[in-house]
Amino acid sequence: MATDLSGMLITAAFFIIWDVWFTNIGVWEFNPTYLSGLFILNLPLEEWLFFLAVPFACLFIYEVLIYFFPKDHFKKLGKPFVFVLVPVLLLLGFLHMDKWYTTVNFFVGAVALTAHYLIFGDRYLGRFLFAYLVHLIPFFLCNGVLTGGLTEEPVVIYNSMENLGIRIWTVPIEDSIYSMTLLLMNVSFYEWIRRPKTIHSLKSL
Repeated sequence: MATDLSGMLITAAFFIIWDVWFTNIGVWEFNPTYLSGLFILNLPLEEWLFFLAVPFACLFIYEVLIYFFPKDHFKKLGKPFVFVLVPVLLLLGFLHMDKWYTTVNFFVGAVALTAHYLIFGDRYLGRFLFAYLVHLIPFFLCNGVLTGGLTEEPVVIYNSMENLGIRIWTVPIEDSIYSMTLLLMNVSFYEWIRRPKTIHSLKSL
């Protein structure tokens, strides 16, 4: 469990730095009405806890699906997913360089997908895709609440000048890529740490 946690902490550190940066430059802000009032590096305590609770929940989904569905039903979709989504993310990122959340988010997502594929091939992509699709259900429910879907005011307030303005319910479309990258990095570290011998012996790279 300690090794699994180390991968989560590395990913959390990356995203916390990202969140601090985006909060400081005004890409998003947090509504004090719904917060405890405790801040660290300009981030509310709740945001710090988010990067421990959510990755753990996502990895739990990932492992539960492997347990109940041992056959990798999405394996054939892994490679096409990378080959299609990476160019799309890069193109959209370049076309919207004036929007911080869009361009940085899409570039980071493209890099994460590319790095994962170069290291692992399509070994885990099918299982990741399955977990990602399932995780979208609680993702849109929870994120919809945070972005004002069921509250008078949103908990997280996005600067509309820094994203595409496309929302699913009340959730910016960029958030789905942000969450994809968060899940992918956790899965990548998780598999790298617990199965180093099989990874280093891959011949398909």
